[in-house]
Amino acid sequence: MPATRRRYAVLGAGPMGLMTAIELLKAGHEVDLYERDDRIGGMSASFDFDGLRIERYYHFVCRTDEALFDLLDEMGIADKLKWTDTAMGLYCDGRLYPWGTPGALLRFDKLGWIDKLRYVLLVLKTKGTRDWRALDRLEATAWLKKWLGMRCYEVLWEPLFRLKFHQHMDRLSAAWLGTRIRRIALSRRNPLQETLGFIEGGSETLLERMREAILSRGGRIHLQAGIERVDTQAGRVNSIRVRGEDIPVDGVVTTAPIPYLPQLVPDLPADFVARIRAIENIPVVCVVLKLSQQLTGNFWLNICDPSIEIPGVVEYSNLNPGSGPAIVYAPFYMPKDHPRYARDNAAFIEEVIGYLGKLNPAFTRDWVLATHCHRYEYAQTVCPPGFYAMLPPMQTPIAGLCVADTAYHYPEDRSICESVKVAKALARAALA
Repeated sequence: MPATRRRYAVLGAGPMGLMTAIELLKAGHEVDLYERDDRIGGMSASFDFDGLRIERYYHFVCRTDEALFDLLDEMGIADKLKWTDTAMGLYCDGRLYPWGTPGALLRFDKLGWIDKLRYVLLVLKTKGTRDWRALDRLEATAWLKKWLGMRCYEVLWEPLFRLKFHQHMDRLSAAWLGTRIRRIALSRRNPLQETLGFIEGGSETLLERMREAILSRGGRIHLQAGIERVDTQAGRVNSIRVRGEDIPVDGVVTTAPIPYLPQLVPDLPADFVARIRAIENIPVVCVVLKLSQQLTGNFWLNICDPSIEIPGVVEYSNLNPGSGPAIVYAPFYMPKDHPRYARDNAAFIEEVIGYLGKLNPAFTRDWVLATHCHRYEYAQTVCPPGFYAMLPPMQTPIAGLCVADTAYHYPEDRSICESVKVAKALARAALA
């Protein structure tokens, strides 16, 4: 037990908040975890989709996700991690191509031999990179054009950047992109075969074990109970307000999206607030479809076609065969002020269904068994060059108040693995 037992309030019950709570409890402190939603999990939470328990947003595991492997082992469910040989596709100019292997690249008729060689060299470069600080200072599209040339960039990358980042597409860090290329490139059984993982029962299997670990250590989880305000006294956290009640605490750790922080903590210094407000996010509108049969043979399908206004689709059932006959996720990324964002969910669902006949000419409307659509305002952080320096420190200027969200995964991709790693760093900051 520590010499002084503190009472911590953790805000947000996604994987990062759950892991932070576990670490604080393991250090011998008292922990209350507050979540505004009616369930734990955040973006990895599950919902009932026409009788099927499935995640709101797709998740997958790569062979480099060591922190996740350690957590699964700690929770006693390492045997729930399953691996699948997956395929990637590319829909380009009205044609579906295989993608993601040397043979697929060689057969791709939209690029010349020099373009293909440059593409291979870029992948090899990112696979061998360990320190991303040099690339942190470079802009991603300029970096791609330098390595790949304009033709390869325009065919393979420009549509993806435009449909995901819109007006932000030319202000992204090359480190942010490089880690994504590396993570997938290293998740292979051999040079010819991509291999990705999933947790049997979905992320919910892990989330429930984490919940049990918190409760068994004396922690408390409060659902539909967002923290309304953090009060301070003499520059230190003093109490929180929840459902109109003031609760004394020794420390607050927030894993909610950091744009909420200035409203939550009115006493934050103006310069720290300015750093928070400089960080921008792209919302997502994610359509989920249950189909009666397989749409394609691919798990991941990039789309570089002017007639389709989404950057890709994920056929989750090609990763996890137990997830249903065919489960397809189709994400629309766009700023909240984009005119299309104002449409209702039904319009996005109908748009995706309208695209499926292009991806598979055999598709008919009666394949669609169920539909759903989720929105999340803080889905993708915009990470410009120099983002390492832009991120505010986890320990805020207010003593006892620590903060992180998925922006702190940078330069790595959003994943449960990265949430675990950030949570451990966040707990260390809170305990310092």
